[in-house]
Amino acid sequence: MKRKLSTIEISLVGMFVALMAIGANITSIAPFMVVGGVPITLQTFFAILAGAILGSRIGAISMCVYAFVGLVGVPVFAKFSGGFAHLFSPTFGFIISFIFTAYITGKIIEKKRALHIYIIASLIGMSLNYIFGTNWMYFAYKLWASAPEGFTYSIAWLWMIVPLPKDIVLSIGAGIFAYRFERSLVSRDYFKSLRRTA
Repeated sequence: MKRKLSTIEISLVGMFVALMAIGANITSIAPFMVVGGVPITLQTFFAILAGAILGSRIGAISMCVYAFVGLVGVPVFAKFSGGFAHLFSPTFGFIISFIFTAYITGKIIEKKRALHIYIIASLIGMSLNYIFGTNWMYFAYKLWASAPEGFTYSIAWLWMIVPLPKDIVLSIGAGIFAYRFERSLVSRDYFKSLRRTA
């Protein structure tokens, strides 16, 4: 049976929900950062950090809370939006994928905490985000959403080429940052114990 979250863990979950909301709304100050209906955001970066810093369990919980908070109407999704209708959005698959991104990133790092593992785990987490989100988007457009004229599976992936270089760089940066953060004086005591119980 899983233990209850501590007060500080609940605070960290709240912090990452806030960070995800900030990352989601970069496009509000730079509206041109939207390609094919897909906002170019910092959410993948923060989802990876959640898993890499908080561990698989708490990281995934923070992403679940983020998705739930948005679905109940709090404007934490892209363009300061929220609500149950987002469940049927072609891009909602990316929000679901953040849960897997955080969990898998954290799980890999929990096996071995070396710098190259942090980077590899971050890139794998990013890949899951792309694979799940892009496939959800394709099937959403084909099954229930109004697809752009001439929309194909190849076009869905072509849209993702634009944010890909940014996300690769940020994923590597997230891995390096999380590795150094865990070894900092600030995190030495608490985060090591957090990982042992995650």
